[in-house]
Amino acid sequence: MNVSFYFNFFLLTQVADLETLGQGGEEMGGLCRPLQASMVWLAVLLLLRGETVNTAQEFDPYRVLGLTKSASQAEVKKVYKRLVREWHPDKNNDPGAEDMFIKITKSYEILGNVERRANYDRYGQMEENKQGQHQQGFNRHFHNSFYFDESFFNFPRSGRDFSDSKYLLDHAGFNSKVLPDSFKRPYLIKITSEWCFACVHIEPVWRETVQELEPLGVGIGIVDIGYERRLANQLGVHDTPSILGVVNGRVTVFHYSVVREHLRQFVEDLLPQRLVEKVTDKNYVSFLGSWHVENNPSVLLFDQVPAVPLLYKLTAFAFKDYVRFGYVDQGLTETSRLLHQFNINSYAPTMLLFKENTEQPADIIQAKGMKRQIMEEFVSNNKYLCVPRLVNQHLFDELCPIKQFHRRRKYCVLLITGEEPGFVPGNQAFLTFASSNTKDVLRFTYVYQRQQQPLCQALLHNQAPLFAQVVILERRSPGGKAVYRSVIGGWNGSDDDKTRLHEQLELLQRDPSYLSYDATLPELNNELAPMFLIQWINAAYDYFLQIYDDLLFSNWREMMPILSLIFSALFILFGTVIIQAFSDSGEEKPPPKSKPKNPPKTDDSPGRANTSSRPPKKDFVEVTELTNITYISNLVKLRPGHINVVLVLTDASKNALLRKYAKEVFSFSGTQTLHFSFLNADKHSQWMPSILESCPTAARALAHGEEEEGGGGGEGDEHSSPFSGRPRDFTGHVLALNGHKKYFCLFRPVFTGDTDTGGESSSSSSSFDEGSRRKSRSRSRSQSSSRSRSREEWGSSGRGGRGGGRASRATSLEVHHKLDRLGLWMERLMEGTLPRHSVPGWPGLDTTSPSSSPAPQN
Repeated sequence: MNVSFYFNFFLLTQVADLETLGQGGEEMGGLCRPLQASMVWLAVLLLLRGETVNTAQEFDPYRVLGLTKSASQAEVKKVYKRLVREWHPDKNNDPGAEDMFIKITKSYEILGNVERRANYDRYGQMEENKQGQHQQGFNRHFHNSFYFDESFFNFPRSGRDFSDSKYLLDHAGFNSKVLPDSFKRPYLIKITSEWCFACVHIEPVWRETVQELEPLGVGIGIVDIGYERRLANQLGVHDTPSILGVVNGRVTVFHYSVVREHLRQFVEDLLPQRLVEKVTDKNYVSFLGSWHVENNPSVLLFDQVPAVPLLYKLTAFAFKDYVRFGYVDQGLTETSRLLHQFNINSYAPTMLLFKENTEQPADIIQAKGMKRQIMEEFVSNNKYLCVPRLVNQHLFDELCPIKQFHRRRKYCVLLITGEEPGFVPGNQAFLTFASSNTKDVLRFTYVYQRQQQPLCQALLHNQAPLFAQVVILERRSPGGKAVYRSVIGGWNGSDDDKTRLHEQLELLQRDPSYLSYDATLPELNNELAPMFLIQWINAAYDYFLQIYDDLLFSNWREMMPILSLIFSALFILFGTVIIQAFSDSGEEKPPPKSKPKNPPKTDDSPGRANTSSRPPKKDFVEVTELTNITYISNLVKLRPGHINVVLVLTDASKNALLRKYAKEVFSFSGTQTLHFSFLNADKHSQWMPSILESCPTAARALAHGEEEEGGGGGEGDEHSSPFSGRPRDFTGHVLALNGHKKYFCLFRPVFTGDTDTGGESSSSSSSFDEGSRRKSRSRSRSQSSSRSRSREEWGSSGRGGRGGGRASRATSLEVHHKLDRLGLWMERLMEGTLPRHSVPGWPGLDTTSPSSSPAPQN
């Protein structure tokens, strides 16, 4: 006796006591009678529930199979097979064999599935439910809590009927069976769950729809979202009840009211649009004559209904890769010639199948109650032409299968021909020969040599035949190995060719070793494969169609990642365009002509030159002019470790050089220890010669570079100053000044003569080594002479004074090229590899002798 027995006995005792209390409490006005009735009903319910629990606990799948909970799935399967053979009613005469066999089967249904076994181990299993599903919610173990079975009150436990168990789908079954099969027939899937009261309302409509569509060939499936959460996520559904359609691997959600007509129309809409072509007296000739291009037979269905029957559409979808389907409405006057030509009976649906002969059907069926099995068998037996063309490897595998030892041999008689009109008589003769030799062991096919060159080269030994050839072959292995033999004399369709081919086929059936040559056949080209652009367009169409469907029916849960991606891409795209547009407008805008609010004082008038340059916003960098006011703070008293990069320019070249200078040094403007300035040589013409005279090494390097550019040998002693006898134009020179350690690095500008824009001369004496200078000396004579003429003009202009020098100086279009190599020089400056020229002190802006501590200029 178990605990439930004692508990039930205790309840009955309490009920008896309550009955006694009720009899003695009549004087209380009958107040105890409702309590007495309630306790009686409670006792009855618990007794019934206890019996249910005991009955459920009597069945234990582990005990039936004789296994423990630690047994593996392989052990479960092994024991199941043994017990099934032992307790099968046909082999075991025991009276209880049938019941035991049922228990064994039920036990394996639970323990053979990993998910069901896990749920049973966790919650327990009520085997009265033939679906093998597990109870959750209130269905817990009895010792955990008191509960009532919902079936006692006739509450629906789920939205599905007991007969729906054969349609249940799991994740593995959906991906291994439903998805591949959806390319041959559509699937209608219902999503349900436990305690889904709304599922109860659609159950009658669903049952009627299944009874109507399943015999037509529509696949049916049911997914319990409570147990198959992974599959529900894959399908993209999270609500119950839901109905889905699956065709060609694509999932479509049903969004309309659940009515049988709507569900039927939903299935029809899932199918491709042009599965069945409407055929009339005007287009039937072209429809039947397309076998040569499509390489498929054609089927015509004659019926009196105006719309194409769903059964016919489903059959067309199942064989869409093999047969073309057409529909003839017998009620139209445009089809009268067709009906008369083929002698169609208008009282019953008729199907005609045509192959190469478009005047006479190859097969015909006629029946009032056209069933799916009849139509599929009719089409399946005639899904190839008499002599089909090998257009891809899949068709080659079906027509010429690989030899199997347990099956009869099959030989492929292959005609290698061409598409030119001269081959047409031979092709027609081969078709006639094949039609008269319909043996199961032979399959007649043909290929176009130009379309399948690798296959023809393997069989003909790379020989280009002048006429058609016939090859008999047998495939031996999946790797392409085959044995073959060519028919001697080729093929032109004459009677001699037919006789010779017939004799060799008879000899082959008597002696299979007649095929004495072997070859490895390559994979066939897919002649019917669409172009990549067409494939991309179709994929894009399906993708946007799905997006439109999700947007139309507000499937935001699935659309949020896609919408987030689209809006992010649009934001980045338009943001880039807007930024670029504003940047371009900023570059095109001329620099402001208004004076700054607090301009620094200079020697000239306030409006002559700004003390700072503001290049376009894209290459903004602060550049300060060295004046009598800023000279001390920006150079002489510059903080230790800081360097001031100074550009030497003139009034004429100021705008062009400052823009170029700003662009070249912009990438270095973020360095805190670098300062950028410019020196106007027209205002302070003696400062540059003074600093070079105070540093002989820099002067010699600068003079030596000029001699090399001029073509050879300077005059005078190399220790003499090169600037003592003539003024010099230092436009474009750049100096990196270390005010604390009193040294500088020198950048000499790129030459900008008539025939050179900077690529023919060296950059500075400190930026290039001896190898680059030797390379400069080996330039062509013609360019050197033109440079010499340019340099003579430059020298004369320098000796002519400041005004004359500006008149003959290079234009702004040429002068900005002087700084073409400044960026490379700045990189070497940051690396610390430039030569350093020391000075005893920094000269004043308007003095000619250096001083260690110059005084401010007046």
